[in-house]
Amino acid sequence: MEPSRRAVLRGGLAAAALATTGGVATAAPERGRRLPFLLDMVQSNPGEPAFTSRFNDPKTLAGYGYDGQVVNEFTPPHTAITFDTVDPRIFPPGSDGRAWVEKTAREIDDRIARAHAAGIAAYYFTDIIVLPKRLVDLFGAEILDDKGRIDLARPRTREIHRLMLREVFARFPGLDGLVVRTGETYLQNVPFHTGNNPILHGESSHLDLLGILRDEVCERAGKRVFYRTWSTGGDKLTSDPAYYRAVTDQVATHENLVFSIKHTARDFWRTVEFNETIGVGKHRQLVEVQCQREYEAKGACPDYVIDGVVNGFEEFRHGPRPIGLADVADNPLIAGIWTWSRGGGWRGPYLRNELWCELNTWVIARWARDTGLGEEGAFAAYTDRIGLRGGQSRRFRRLALLSAAGTLRGHYSQVHPMRRLLWTRDQFLGGSDKDLADDFTSIVDKGQIEPVLAEKAEAARIWREVVSLSDTLPLREGADRDYLRVSARYGQALYDVIHHGWQVMLRGFAGDRTGRYDRAAMRAHLHRYDETWLRWQRLAAENPSCGTLYQPYGFGKKGPDGLYDADPDHGMKPSVDRYRALLG
Repeated sequence: MEPSRRAVLRGGLAAAALATTGGVATAAPERGRRLPFLLDMVQSNPGEPAFTSRFNDPKTLAGYGYDGQVVNEFTPPHTAITFDTVDPRIFPPGSDGRAWVEKTAREIDDRIARAHAAGIAAYYFTDIIVLPKRLVDLFGAEILDDKGRIDLARPRTREIHRLMLREVFARFPGLDGLVVRTGETYLQNVPFHTGNNPILHGESSHLDLLGILRDEVCERAGKRVFYRTWSTGGDKLTSDPAYYRAVTDQVATHENLVFSIKHTARDFWRTVEFNETIGVGKHRQLVEVQCQREYEAKGACPDYVIDGVVNGFEEFRHGPRPIGLADVADNPLIAGIWTWSRGGGWRGPYLRNELWCELNTWVIARWARDTGLGEEGAFAAYTDRIGLRGGQSRRFRRLALLSAAGTLRGHYSQVHPMRRLLWTRDQFLGGSDKDLADDFTSIVDKGQIEPVLAEKAEAARIWREVVSLSDTLPLREGADRDYLRVSARYGQALYDVIHHGWQVMLRGFAGDRTGRYDRAAMRAHLHRYDETWLRWQRLAAENPSCGTLYQPYGFGKKGPDGLYDADPDHGMKPSVDRYRALLG
């Protein structure tokens, strides 16, 4: 069994009891570090209108103690230059492409000016490779590989990127630097550009790109580069310490070059261990923390994660360390925190109140400014900020920690290490017909049906307590006070749907294998499943602050607009309805 999975199983209910009665024990605050960088990003959904968020305002970020804003509208600065230094035919004057580029450039000018007016730095989230379609038409023979991909191994491609970066900082001299992503290339918002993953040749591709960025941005322009290690497609830079060092040790350190690493070894999931590349090597590092978790309802219900991010999530607290940021806070390589206050993933749920995003964002920001406070000290400062004292503050903390315990048992599992952690994500709920099929097979084979379903029942019980606590907390702001109660009930409905849906699907799945169905239990839970959906729909209809609801279908394919849609043929509803028909 993998070490991470052993740790998950060791966590057990004892860790839950600790989590739900106040978290790990903390000593009196000691003198801590003020981490050099504290950045925030709002990432709106690709191809959709930008989020309306308080965190778009640099003044808000400055008030929270941030010193930098990462702007991510999927229109990075190199899509807002003319490329005249490469070839004036790319965006000739009077063309539609030139007009779009110039309009986008003015918008970037405004975002930079607003950040500087608030006294913080302006950085732009930058996907590489993204180049004008016309440029690719003109130079395809020199920059494309035999599969039609733009290839940094080609000398002309590297030359174009050097010219591109020089033009970026000539056009935007106030830009303080770039946050560079490889591995995922979103083109939904850039109609005149195309692109692909630059890491076509493993280690050598990273070194080619890092060499260009260090020369052109850090040295020539005197600006910062935050180079993200996150990637998809099996790129080991994300979480393999040996590979991380094999790449980064070949790059000379520079005060303007920082590597940016997710705190998790894969994506922002529970039951995924702390990223072992954090704190190793010779370069300074920024740690990424998602405050609106895309796999956990996106703030439509309580979802407090900073206790886990800092102290380690409960499923790892009996395993080897490091498990959280507190374990590495004194390492001088740890140079800062980059929060995603909003965004990540696709589609909904869509929010009308940012209470839970703010809680996560504010607490981790406060901790980053004085790690000696500890997570619990930073949390206490937040409860004071929202007008809670004494027993009220303790109840709010219990609610927050319960939300983490309920999410672990509802979405994930300590009984059965889930193979497909994204069986539910964004606004989608997968089912036994596809997304849960492999896990259900393993659960049945191992005789774990009853303990797994008992865990889902325990999650539902936890969320009932969250609702009860929410009714006792007089938050200072009336809108937040209302949303606290509404969002707690949203969470209860979500995890009741999961509880009853799993009861129907898993018992039905087992019956498909044996020919024997627990019809009485399945009927009872089918009735409760239907009731819960009606209750959830009434909650949304009667409460304007309620987040948009989940869809009982799996995460589907990209549509013609480049956005992901529901899978109309698979998911919780088709799965439950199959057993509905069987029960008659």
